[in-house]
Amino acid sequence: MIKSLKINKSLEQYISKNSYDLHPVQKEIIKHNEKLGRIKKMQISVTQGYFFQFFIKTTNIKKILEIGTFTGYSSITMGLALPNTGSVTCLDKNKVTTKTALKFIKMANLQKKINLILAPALNTLRKFIKFNKKYDLIFIDADKENYKNYFDLSIKLLNKNGYIIIDNVLWHGDVAKRNKNDKFTNIIREFNSFVKDDIRVEKIILPIGDGITICKKV
Repeated sequence: MIKSLKINKSLEQYISKNSYDLHPVQKEIIKHNEKLGRIKKMQISVTQGYFFQFFIKTTNIKKILEIGTFTGYSSITMGLALPNTGSVTCLDKNKVTTKTALKFIKMANLQKKINLILAPALNTLRKFIKFNKKYDLIFIDADKENYKNYFDLSIKLLNKNGYIIIDNVLWHGDVAKRNKNDKFTNIIREFNSFVKDDIRVEKIILPIGDGITICKKV
């Protein structure tokens, strides 16, 4: 079997040199997150960011909903790829990281495209369903315990042929290790099985970053 490449730092730098140029604010966020210790892993990888931008630009996506924003790298990355008529609505309940994200969004001059909502995401999603809001793309990258709940609610908020992208579905590779049976590894395994059996979507897992699942509503 042909093995996939492991994307180390030097290879990621090579990819960067031969892909889109990072926006100065993206670089600032990366520098900021490097100082945060272990929680810096909550940022999507640079490679994922390149994929998101390509995906958005080539699929006519205009309205995006993000569940889990951290310090704003993913929302800004997606916002930069959107047309002027596009928008990103971000849901997060962490006051500190949301404040940081807002600072970077203003630095990137994207405050007209990106809207931050500071509140528990499940509550906001239910409100959005009542108001019949619809999105072309929903990105889920928040607390893993609620992945199934986020997914079920997101389906109701998707336009026909809309997409859901979920992060961390390979969980550092632990999902494939039989000796790994901690709480979060099992949550991700159960979620992946749940999505696999869901007839409402076409889906595929890609080994980008910590693994992403792309679903298309059918």
